[in-house]
Amino acid sequence: MSAASQNQPRQTLEQQRAQDAWAKSERYKKEHVNVAKGLPALIMNSGLMQVLAFCHEKGKKEKGKCHEDVAGDLRTWLQRQFPQLIASADFEHVMQELMAAEARNYQAVTAEAFAWLRWLRQMAAARVQGN
Repeated sequence: MSAASQNQPRQTLEQQRAQDAWAKSERYKKEHVNVAKGLPALIMNSGLMQVLAFCHEKGKKEKGKCHEDVAGDLRTWLQRQFPQLIASADFEHVMQELMAAEARNYQAVTAEAFAWLRWLRQMAAARVQGN
């Protein structure tokens, strides 16, 4: 590690979320933005696991692929934030881990999903409008 990088402050979690959402949204189209905007309300109404399952099912059809893209990016972020709880971002694995999680851990994962999705909604909308 160089002396310059040692003196730089670490990124805040908000900055990490923003950077990840920015990077993930690079390949997004308008349909992805619509999915990203709708997921928080769906999670609020139905729960995280139900929404992940919904997106996975929709993603099996070509027309719904953007649902699986966004949900896959969310799973990847959650796996990185909770490696002790979620060992793999694979759909089946995430679902098994969330079903087995203690309530407080499940709530923490859900809260993190909302926090990351707030950034994704904004970053994806900004990037797609700029294309």
